[in-house]
Amino acid sequence: MDATPHLLIVDDDTETCALLSKFLAQHGYRISVAHDGRAMRRLLEGARFNLIVLDLMLPGENGLTICQKLRGENSVPIIIQTALGEETDRILGLEMGADDYLPKAASPRELLARIRAVLRRAGTPDAGVRSAEGRLLEFNGWRLDAVRRQLLSPEGAVVSLRTSEFEVLLALAERPQRVLSREQLLDLARGRTADLFDRSIDVLISRLRRKIEVDPKEPTLIKTVRHGGYVFAATVTTAGAAQ
Repeated sequence: MDATPHLLIVDDDTETCALLSKFLAQHGYRISVAHDGRAMRRLLEGARFNLIVLDLMLPGENGLTICQKLRGENSVPIIIQTALGEETDRILGLEMGADDYLPKAASPRELLARIRAVLRRAGTPDAGVRSAEGRLLEFNGWRLDAVRRQLLSPEGAVVSLRTSEFEVLLALAERPQRVLSREQLLDLARGRTADLFDRSIDVLISRLRRKIEVDPKEPTLIKTVRHGGYVFAATVTTAGAAQ
């Protein structure tokens, strides 16, 4: 059974749906789309969703009414997204049971951050990643302890990592053989640490290479993908965290 969080976008704007579907799929989510309340209900009858992104301005039944009915039927998290900017619309949406509210003018990255925050509150794991809690990630003799937040060398020595270095390494090791752009790494790591900004990813990768690569100038673990980002090229195995 696929454990990837499944999102339902309800919006009559096909261009917006296509843009958000592509962006969110790139960040590991499964996406379904409905263009009105009737299509949404058909999808809800046949699948389980972890979160609904709901536009207020829909043909036929409006988003506020849909939100209110949804909340009376189940507890699926709802993020309302609308072109309307009035405070009363935001308050009404939240009173109808929405978990969050976002103007349509907001960037896809802000929507992604809101989705992750709502899913965390709902207890849903991050997209495409099993919870690191209680696990050791092992690669080329190295061990990354997600509970103790330690990196152990093949000789068993603790390697000192800054918080931001640990989060970037964890994001990479949790997704081996997968090309991650700087933007994706920033999103994945910044959710857990605040001291990151766009170009700092390259600096952090350089620091990590000096600590874990045999030859930092010819890396075999964290490889650069031209015009793509970085890929963790090692084979990663998972074990229970050290007791």
